[in-house]
Amino acid sequence: MEVTVFTPSLEGMKAVKSDEGEMLTKPFLDVCKNILPVIDKFGAAMALVKSDVGGNITRLENKYNTDPSKFKYLYTFVQVEVETKTAKSSSSCTNGLLWLTRAMDFLVELFRNLLEHPDWAMSQACSDSYNKTLKKWHGWLASSGFTVAMKLAPDRKKFMEVIGGSGDLNADIEKFCSNFPPLLAEIHKFLASSGLDDMKAS
Repeated sequence: MEVTVFTPSLEGMKAVKSDEGEMLTKPFLDVCKNILPVIDKFGAAMALVKSDVGGNITRLENKYNTDPSKFKYLYTFVQVEVETKTAKSSSSCTNGLLWLTRAMDFLVELFRNLLEHPDWAMSQACSDSYNKTLKKWHGWLASSGFTVAMKLAPDRKKFMEVIGGSGDLNADIEKFCSNFPPLLAEIHKFLASSGLDDMKAS
């Protein structure tokens, strides 16, 4: 089978919703987990993103594992924390889900840039997607760290070769950029309905 680094996450996206259309916790986290190897290929430029994404996945997974049947559906984390008034805590699962979703927004935007702007250097593609997604939620500290990290972005051509594998990379990036955003938008919509989609970082 012809594969690229996107193949596992693209396969996983098909299982994120139950037959009733509910977002399932484990399949969603698995999709995000399968994107970690993609982030890895960016090297030092994405070290911050990788630890952030990995940390948020672990936080949600740990909670899920305490009671897999209770937390079968993704939004249960949020509903439980809203009831206990802990959703806005920086260590909450709600916060973890929000930042995980935002990081995925950033990656979708980044790969869309790589697809639509073949003439852009990697650092430009990274900066543009950062400005469109994460920047407004970051305070000065996080923003500065990110800006410095982007200067370490790998050479675009080499990067594309590394993530290409044996499959049709552009086709897979296109699928990633069209199949993932509706799921992410749905999470944002749910969080917004509880007034939890606008939390910021320092």
